[in-house]
Amino acid sequence: MFKADLIERIAVFRSADGDPLRALESCPALVLNADYTPLSYYPLSLWPWQTAIKAVFLERVDIVASYDRAVHSQSLDMQVPSVIALRQYVKPSQFPAFTRFNLFLRDRFACQYCGSTRELTYDHVLPRRLGGKTSWENIATACAPCNMKKGGRTPKQAGMRLQYEPIRPTSWQLQQQGRSFPPGYLHETWRDWLYWDIELEQ
Repeated sequence: MFKADLIERIAVFRSADGDPLRALESCPALVLNADYTPLSYYPLSLWPWQTAIKAVFLERVDIVASYDRAVHSQSLDMQVPSVIALRQYVKPSQFPAFTRFNLFLRDRFACQYCGSTRELTYDHVLPRRLGGKTSWENIATACAPCNMKKGGRTPKQAGMRLQYEPIRPTSWQLQQQGRSFPPGYLHETWRDWLYWDIELEQ
């Protein structure tokens, strides 16, 4: 069967049985690497159900678990995958990209001066006017009031103190940090793959 035929067959899935309260759009698949660890924790590595089924047909993933939900085409009935694993291992980069989101994740989405989790922005610890660079080691998450208070001064000059010294995190460190922020929706079939070594509160 040609891949184009498979993709076209996926496109004609229309109805689903099972939980009548759960729309197919609310049935994402948790994507694991070939070593059965999530590709990412926060944001969680999720694919829409159509992408997951397409990857199954293209033999790029194995189904680990499924929803109590089936989709139908003219010639095929299939359970909607809830957990899939890549067949080829994707080697993660040693260091994550330097982005605003990853910076906030490193700093646990909290101001590094006062601990507030509101109105977050970022601050050059050593101001740019003094030669400070925009880098992992010189950028800290700061709430807007603290950022305004510090202004173009160093923390010492402003009488402020960082909770943690900025560092360049490894991808592994950022992944572990992401595990501290469980997704709002956590399907029962995902738990063993996300938190197998952590006891979750019930």
